[in-house]
Amino acid sequence: MRPYLLTCAAAVILFDSGVANAQAAGNYSPPRTAWGAPQLDGAWTNASLTSLQRPAGASKVIVSEEEAARLLARNRYTLATLDEAGASKLDKESSDKLLADKNPARGYNRFWMDPGSDYARVGNDIRTAWVTNPADGMIPYKAGKRPGFKVTYDGPEGRPVQERCVSYARLGPVFGNGMYNNNFQIVLTPTHLMINAEMIHEVRTIPISKSQAEAKHGPEALRNFGGDSVAWYEGDTLVVETVNVRQDQRPHITGTGTAVERFTRWKDNEIHYEFRVEDDAIYTQPWSGEQVLRLSSEPVYEYACHEGNYGMYGILAGARQLERDGREHPPEKPIFAGLDADE
Repeated sequence: MRPYLLTCAAAVILFDSGVANAQAAGNYSPPRTAWGAPQLDGAWTNASLTSLQRPAGASKVIVSEEEAARLLARNRYTLATLDEAGASKLDKESSDKLLADKNPARGYNRFWMDPGSDYARVGNDIRTAWVTNPADGMIPYKAGKRPGFKVTYDGPEGRPVQERCVSYARLGPVFGNGMYNNNFQIVLTPTHLMINAEMIHEVRTIPISKSQAEAKHGPEALRNFGGDSVAWYEGDTLVVETVNVRQDQRPHITGTGTAVERFTRWKDNEIHYEFRVEDDAIYTQPWSGEQVLRLSSEPVYEYACHEGNYGMYGILAGARQLERDGREHPPEKPIFAGLDADE
């Protein structure tokens, strides 16, 4: 499904005031719960070839039809589709040719991929990035300050949490999207917001207070995946503020940062999702953006991660063999927030 975004440049400037939501929604009146809140329940998706940051090769965040077609033709999922269009050949020459482009999507056949089929659009505007501020669509990291997790080969605990099927950071804050499992289930009660990501079935359960003044974060010592989130309403917009995110889940904020998300039901089949991240420890300025969560035609399916998966065993067994041979491990690359090309 193709998310559609608000294109008005003023949306970034007006993020904190909520005026952008009013402009986007127009005279739309959202369906309401029995207690009068805008209805957010349901299965939603942000599947799209648009990624959090502007990808290499895209000249800007909003591109022309011609540039979008060029980007689409070069997209790794498009290339995988073309390569797998016919019957596979098993000879060495065909295999070498297939792997020569070093396409990172080769870990899966195209049949198993469900990233969306196009870049996000709003009217005639085509988005290449969810980030809209800064205007170049890039996260403004300070030099050498990207948050990350040091990967080791000593044991399972040294592998990144997404590889261990613990967390994938798809649920945010900020919401991500990627190769597959781009659905989210939202359940709203008078006192809580629950968001369940299809990827690894991570869940955020967020208490809703009557106002921002009454919303209180928990003890700093309780550092959870997804962070410590609190919520309140500003008109018909549900605002979620998050602090204190675990640093091994590829977070967008450190222990001193804050992420704010805004959920506005602005159409029968869409939720306008805005985000703003502030953290002086790792960014040169606050950054923000927006997505549209579209009502999904499918439910959130069961997710199986490690069943029949020998990847962890192979990685650690290979490391032990290198040690027995007296050879060094490959360079240990940190896992950065938002490093994945499509997330």
